[in-house]
Amino acid sequence: MEMTEKAVVFAVTGEADLWIADLDNGTVKRLGAPTGELAQVADLRKNGGTFVKKVDFAIAVSSAAAVFSGHVDG
Repeated sequence: MEMTEKAVVFAVTGEADLWIADLDNGTVKRLGAPTGELAQVADLRKNGGTFVKKVDFAIAVSSAAAVFSGHVDG
């Protein structure tokens, strides 16, 4: 994967996988098994923990169409 200056690693409640959104390239890819410090932080999720750093807005929605029409699921 090409290096990027702006990326976000995230996970969705109920899903085991971690994802990386490359904001410079406009792509989202599933990560393999995390290693190092990322693995330690990801393990917090197993006990219901949440880790947020340098992200000030995030919300999971039912579809992209809902977002583009201005809706946020309740």
